[in-house]
Amino acid sequence: MATLTEQLKKQGVASNADIDWLNQLTADWQLVADLVSADLVLWIPDKEGNFHAAGHARPATSSTIFYRDITGTPTDKSLAKLVKQAFEKGESSDFTGVSQYEGIPTRVAAIPVRRRASAKNQDVHPTPIAVITRHANLGETKEPTRQQLNFRLSGEDLLEMMVNAQYPDLGNQTGSRRGAPRANDGFLRLDVADKVIFASPNAVSAFAKFGFPTELVGENLTEVVAQVTKSKIRGDEDLAVVLGGIAPRRADAESKSATLSLRSIPIKIENERTGAIVLCRDVSELRRQERELITKDATIREIHHRVKNNLQTVASLLRIQSRRANSQETKDSLEQAMRRVSAIALVHDTLSEGLNQEVSFDDVFDRVLLLVSEVASSHNTTVRTIIDGRFGQLKSEKATPLAVALTEIVTNAIEHGLDERSGNVLVHAERKQRKLIITISDNGKGIPNGKIEPGLGTQIIRTLIEGELRGSISWFSPREGGARVVVEIPL
Repeated sequence: MATLTEQLKKQGVASNADIDWLNQLTADWQLVADLVSADLVLWIPDKEGNFHAAGHARPATSSTIFYRDITGTPTDKSLAKLVKQAFEKGESSDFTGVSQYEGIPTRVAAIPVRRRASAKNQDVHPTPIAVITRHANLGETKEPTRQQLNFRLSGEDLLEMMVNAQYPDLGNQTGSRRGAPRANDGFLRLDVADKVIFASPNAVSAFAKFGFPTELVGENLTEVVAQVTKSKIRGDEDLAVVLGGIAPRRADAESKSATLSLRSIPIKIENERTGAIVLCRDVSELRRQERELITKDATIREIHHRVKNNLQTVASLLRIQSRRANSQETKDSLEQAMRRVSAIALVHDTLSEGLNQEVSFDDVFDRVLLLVSEVASSHNTTVRTIIDGRFGQLKSEKATPLAVALTEIVTNAIEHGLDERSGNVLVHAERKQRKLIITISDNGKGIPNGKIEPGLGTQIIRTLIEGELRGSISWFSPREGGARVVVEIPL
């Protein structure tokens, strides 16, 4: 199914500013559908002036009317006139009488959607950019409860704010952290003086667990939280902004017994704040789990850091041992072992800096080249290494063997390909959807007789590439000279 952005671009009538506004609106309109207990459908015009459904929100507080997906369908005859009227006049329109949808009695209203010029420019776009229809299921009509009345009143306020380009708010900072409160989790309505004029039963229960077991109506939420937590809440804190319903924000309030996730939505009429909605949810268990994950991540990073330190110690011991060796063959073997251990240490060092078990292999390979540059300097030659393309992110189980294998390949290119002469080594990385292709080329003497010597280095490379990484490796001697190694690794 096409995204909202794709649908808007296909219609060819929406600007980038319209697209951004409608994306933000549909990201936050589930709350409105829950409050008004009705299906909401977003209609966008095409170049011929006909309207097509671009989005649909089903209410969690009542039964839906549209059991089938209607996204992408045009308005039917009964809706077309109502939607067009709301769009052209820029005013909300109610369908006179009761309509039927697949035998379900419904009451329909059309609400035009306007937008602001930008987050900084508060000027309202003169004409609507879309229309939202509200479809209330009359088959479930019964005497509304006090909570339903307050839900509906707040939902109607938000729909009216859509007409005046005051909802959604481009400065919305509600964030995407886990535990976002919904209408049924806990609902409070504040007046212009920041006093609670209604609190749903779930909200009362959440605050009772938080540590305030008495009635919330008539209380100032900032004072309630300050009383429970025994702390002073500064006016510039996000929590104070949320508790006062001053701006659209998300914040957590934490007491000894519970953690509440709070979200505020100011209610405005003609740019004047007349009150606010505050949603709350008990997220004590979620936050406990998040703290445990952070602790585990820190532990894993510390383990990687210690492994890196231990490997560097081993590499240092090998270097000391190589300096004391009498034969050149022993020196070379110990230096090669030192470089292999150091390459593994590089991966653990990178893993110790992040929160996940993936590494940026581009950073790792930059440091690998510093290791192999020592090979060139030991032979008093100048080797220019050129990196083309990007490796991207790799899981640690792939990064470690690949780092060791590439260390071997580039070292071989310098030691045997260039044969103790100055030259160039080119590394080209091409990342595709399902594989990574790495080509290492040098301008040295090439591969003697076109065959690779079956030495220890070659054996290590094949074991790592073909065994651990389930990839393939090929050596070539191009006509223009030098040698080329192609490594392919499945992702």
